[in-house]
Amino acid sequence: MNRSVQLFHVSDLHFGQEDRAALDWFAGEVASQRPDAVICTGDLTMRGTTREFAQAAEWLRSLAAPVSIEAGNHDMPYYWEMFTRLRRPFKRFEAMRAGVHIDLAVDGVALVSLQTVTPAQRRLNWSKGRVRQAGLDAALAGLAQAQGAGLRLVACHHPLVDADTKSSGSTRGGREALAELARAGAHAVLSGHVHDAFDMMVESAGGPIRLIGAGTLSQRIRATRPGYNLLEWSAETGLQVTPRAIS
Repeated sequence: MNRSVQLFHVSDLHFGQEDRAALDWFAGEVASQRPDAVICTGDLTMRGTTREFAQAAEWLRSLAAPVSIEAGNHDMPYYWEMFTRLRRPFKRFEAMRAGVHIDLAVDGVALVSLQTVTPAQRRLNWSKGRVRQAGLDAALAGLAQAQGAGLRLVACHHPLVDADTKSSGSTRGGREALAELARAGAHAVLSGHVHDAFDMMVESAGGPIRLIGAGTLSQRIRATRPGYNLLEWSAETGLQVTPRAIS
């Protein structure tokens, strides 16, 4: 394969508290550059309401590129809907996903999902990440099927290991999962949640693996302006990551 693959990695849209100027800017970037795909690593909504999901779906469908999406901790019913949150935490997300998500279909590149979101856990802050064995097993099975791909990516919401960012994922089981993903041949893990971009190589127990985090397109900024990551890959040059921010 000689041509360069171009992917846009975005996260934390937070419809309900979205930044309309940032969304318009990003849509313009997609329209002008025509990436092979857009990968969104969760928190499409703010409170996980039907209205917010409808707004997110309308915007995602308007983008001039195929879109793949992951669930974030804000994409479940909020705490005042506890019964629904515990019984059917992803019902609204999955209904929206069915209408907008397209599996990544780019020659030479494979994208595997890893769920780090859980509706409840044994600590006060339920927004933090957790990797359960079933989710990890599903990701490892996906990587086993993708061994022929030159670039193997894992997409999740929470950083598996915290970067030097203002916010943290504090993902339980993340370091162990990272080692298993590295052993299984993953090259990089894409995530969001912390609202600031980062790109770092981690020496895990399973070998080196890259962690790439996208910022936000919402009003909930931390240390940096709203933005996204441009991922460019070819077999000759490898994976290049360029964070881009609205001016």
